[in-house]
Parts: sequence; structure tokens; C-alpha cells
Amino acid sequence: MEQTRPPIVTILGHVDHGKTTLLDFIRKSSVAAKEHGGITQHIGAYQIEVQSGLSTQHSPLITFIDTPGHAAFEKMRSRGAKVADIAILVVAADDGIMPQTVEALKHIQAAKVPMIVAVNKIDLPGLNLKVSLEKIKKQLTDREVNLEEYGGDVPLVALSAKTGEGVDKLLEVILLVSELHEIKGDPSLPAAGVVIEANLDKFKGPIATILVRNGTLKRADQIVVGGIKGKIKGMFDFNGSPLDQAGPSMSVEVLGLETVPEVGATLGQEAVESSIKEAAASLVDRLKSEKDKTLKVIIKADKQGSLEAIEASLEKFNEERKIVNFIFTATGQIGEENVKLASTVGAIIIGFNVKVAPLAQKLAENEQVLIRTYNIIYELLEDVEEVVNTLLEVGQLEEVLGKGNIIAEFPHGKDERIAGCRMVEGEIAKGQRIRVVREGEIIGETKLKSLKKVKDEVNKVEKGNDCGMLFNPPVDFQIGDIVESFRVI
Repeated sequence: MEQTRPPIVTILGHVDHGKTTLLDFIRKSSVAAKEHGGITQHIGAYQIEVQSGLSTQHSPLITFIDTPGHAAFEKMRSRGAKVADIAILVVAADDGIMPQTVEALKHIQAAKVPMIVAVNKIDLPGLNLKVSLEKIKKQLTDREVNLEEYGGDVPLVALSAKTGEGVDKLLEVILLVSELHEIKGDPSLPAAGVVIEANLDKFKGPIATILVRNGTLKRADQIVVGGIKGKIKGMFDFNGSPLDQAGPSMSVEVLGLETVPEVGATLGQEAVESSIKEAAASLVDRLKSEKDKTLKVIIKADKQGSLEAIEASLEKFNEERKIVNFIFTATGQIGEENVKLASTVGAIIIGFNVKVAPLAQKLAENEQVLIRTYNIIYELLEDVEEVVNTLLEVGQLEEVLGKGNIIAEFPHGKDERIAGCRMVEGEIAKGQRIRVVREGEIIGETKLKSLKKVKDEVNKVEKGNDCGMLFNPPVDFQIGDIVESFRVI
């Protein structure tokens, strides 16, 4: 049975902006995070208990992934925030947005997880906090971060990780965001999770720290992690205490695997990932012979608000052309009538926070109808995106509209650069999709924030002209790269 679980939080940001200091302060000031027997335990994540005024039906616990910037987390950077439910973007009050801040922001936005901005170092002597905050808010707004203060959904908390000022407020905001997004898990399910640290101990053998995202992991369980088999011989929490079982949002160190798994390897997801890929392949095979290459979906959700949010999110795939076709959407559990409709029209069924009726599940197996259920929206979107991308590869055509060579670069503001370009083909205009190519490989896709010809802002430039381009989001270009504008047909 599903129930509220502690949120899993990761902290990202520019080097020296205070990520580790913030985690250390939270860890040392938390009763729940006391070190076992006076010996420091480091297993990549820990849990704290917050004294909160929120309703008792929501967990006062928060799980922090304690891996900012180190090698293990680097291996997970591209999906880093996807391991977590909430991401905190740390920005130093004196520096503002820096290159690694932008990189961290991209990871968070790509993962589509709720974000909280923590403006750190407000204790610095001589700091004009009001001016600094206004500058940072503008920088964030320019990068499409919708702050609560301006009617958006991203909270901003000013704090000092050194003195602790504002840290309690940050913890309270984490719980509020968790409550708003209804983060849930089902302890009755088999465990599903991800490896956040792993190593070979000369006495204990292969050791892996597993962050349990859902279900319950039990001592003596037979498990498969990233293709590596094992039987759990020992299991320990972040305090080093032995455990018999670990539920949703807990991180545990486990013994008993045959070899050391990779960081980022999944527990209990292999079959799911395989079924998604097979489903994508079978859908594409079926759609190859159809003129109307659309992904037909039936959506069932627990409530109308969830249904509307999912539909709005999936509509993004229809920007270029209609690719997702909503056959039927409603609230309530997935029943036989939904499976029959899906079988007739060739649709997949997506459920959010709903159950599948036993007879409907059996009918789906007989009719080879794919049913996928979720309790986290971004995981739902990721899976649909995988199917859509595979579908698009079947007959997707691109038309290059214009091409320019980057022949110079110029600084702009504190942390941006202008690309000086010479147009060699067609035209490049504002509003078009833009990509930067280096030696035949795409290094980034973006849009034009500014396009100047000499000193004048223009809407487009044509072959034979020189221009200056400012990209949003920024791309790490260099002289010799090629800028292309294109569209997908």
C-alpha cells in the first residue's frame, strides 16, 4: 500500500559555493545523523529528522545524498538529480551564477525534479544582501527559473551554511515541497533502487551502498544489481547499525554481491527498462506501416489535477508535430474496458497513482497491451520520451536552414560569452532551433538570446554577413565550431 515517504534530496552548485559545508552543518546538527560508536560512517547518503509544524501524516525525515562533486557522483551527473526527488541549487551570495551553477541547473531542469534555490554565505562581512539577492534573482529568471516571488514554483532561501542561519527554514521548505508533490512509496513491493557508492573491501568483499527508492530490501534477499547477482549477507544503515530491512528512501550498505557493481546501477529496474525498450521497438514496428506515426495513449490518474498536469507535460512532444495522441483520459483505476480500447486502437496505458484491476492485468497480458504505472511524474515523462524518441528515429528528417563558422569570442557580462560568427550558408534567425557542432559532433542545442549585426540587434542574418550570437542556455563553444539553425520535418 502506498504511503508518504521521506524526500530524497541532492545538493548541486558551483565549486566553493558551500555544498559540502551545508551538508556538514545539517548532518552534525541532526540528532538522527549521530555517528555510530564515534566512528565516522560515510555511505553516500544519510537521513535526518526535522522538528516541523507540518501535519503528522507527512514524514519529518529527509534523506540527503551526501555526494556532491566527488567521483561517484560525477558518474551519475548526467542523471544525477534523477536519483533524487528534490534538488537544491546552491548559489553563493557574493558570486552569483557561475559556470558550474549553470551546468547544475541544466541537470536539474533535464531531470524535471522540483528545485529549491539556496543562496549561501549571507554572513560574509560587507555583503549588501539586498543587492546580491536581486542580482541572483535576475540571473535565475534569465535562465527560466520561475521563482515563487514572481508567481512561479521555485522557492528561494537565504542562509549561511557556516553559522546555520536560515538552515532550519530550508529544511522546512524541503518538507513543504515534498508535501506539495506527494512523494510516495509502497513498502510492500520488492525493492527498487540505485547504487550510489561501491567498492571492494579486502575483508568484506564487494560492498555497495543502495538508495532504496521504493519497496523494501530485506536481509537474505536474492538480488540483481546492474546484472550482478548476490544474496544480502549483511545490511547496515548510515550510522553503521545492522538492519534486517530497509524501506523507501533509505540508503543501506549491503554485503553479498558477487562483484562490485557500477555507481548508477539499478536494483529491481532491469526488467522494467527491458520492457520499455521492447515496447518502444514493437510500437515502432507497428507504426512503420502506418501513415499516421503517433503514440496513442490512455491515461488514468488518481485525481483530476494529476491528470491535467500529465496531459500538459506530454503536450510538449507535440510542438513540432502531433506525436502523442490522447485516446482517453480519466480518473480511477485501470480496468478491462481501458485494456480493450487500447488493444483496439493500438495504444499504451499510463497510470499515475492508480492500481490495475487483476482482470485488466490478465487481459493486458493476453492482448499484449503495455500498461505502465507511476507515482513520480518525471519518471513517467522519461519513459514516454524514450518511446517518442525511438518513434521519431523511424522517419525523422531535419532541414538545415543556415550555417555559420565561429571565428571569434567576446566576454559579455560576468559569466557569458558572445560567439562571433561568419555566415556561410542560408540564414539564422531568432526563434529557430540552434545547435553548435564540433568536428561533426553536436555539443549543445540552444536558442538565440541576442543576435547582432555590427552593433544593431537584428532578427536574422544571411550568408556572407558577420554577426554576434548570445546563446540561451549557454553553450561551451570554441573558435572553429559551427553554428547551425535547423528544423525537424
